[in-house]
Amino acid sequence: MKSLLPISSLLVLLGSASAFAADLNIPMSFEYLALDGKKVESSVFNHKSSLELTPGTHKIAIRYHEMVEDDFSDSQTFVKSAPFIVTLDVDGDYQYYLQAAEGKVVKKPKVYAQNPQIKLTRGDKGDVNFQVVNTNLEEESFVSRLFSGNQAVDVSGTAAAATGAAGAVAVAPAPVATSATVSATSLTAPVDTSKATAANPQQMLQYWWLQADEKTRKEFMSWAISQL
Repeated sequence: MKSLLPISSLLVLLGSASAFAADLNIPMSFEYLALDGKKVESSVFNHKSSLELTPGTHKIAIRYHEMVEDDFSDSQTFVKSAPFIVTLDVDGDYQYYLQAAEGKVVKKPKVYAQNPQIKLTRGDKGDVNFQVVNTNLEEESFVSRLFSGNQAVDVSGTAAAATGAAGAVAVAPAPVATSATVSATSLTAPVDTSKATAANPQQMLQYWWLQADEKTRKEFMSWAISQL
């Protein structure tokens, strides 16, 4: 008759297995996008500071983002880099720490966001085997989409694909023009209100933007930026 392993022993074994997981920690100025082909749920208002990593090789898509003073107003706006993909070899239950290559404080966020450079260290001061590849994925700003009619790029989704089994580096697709394109010369042209009810959401936004006064546009932009 086979002996059964006591439940207490099973719990010990399970606890030991989970103890071998490592953690990758990032500061507030960085954001997880994807891990091994899966999106990481995170946001500016719900920052995820660490990821648990099992032994083996992992591909993690990360982005730099920071709030800076706007050059044209007294408000603040976010600066975001294109995602970069970190390939990290985990060979133990270590604590890994990511930060900007220049140190904890990035002196010129806008410049840094154009070509983010990072370093990875380990809690026990051991060697870290990792590689970093920058991508050219970029999220178009709300204003750019509004006046060009371009489709937005799903950065998180494409970053997830880039960290999948194939390990390919994501490349942003070329903007696709739509029938809702609004040229700069058409901003003062009369708008056919009879078509507004049949328009898609993007067309509706364009329609109401053209109807709004300067004060309303500024208030709307402040709100829109806060939603990014």
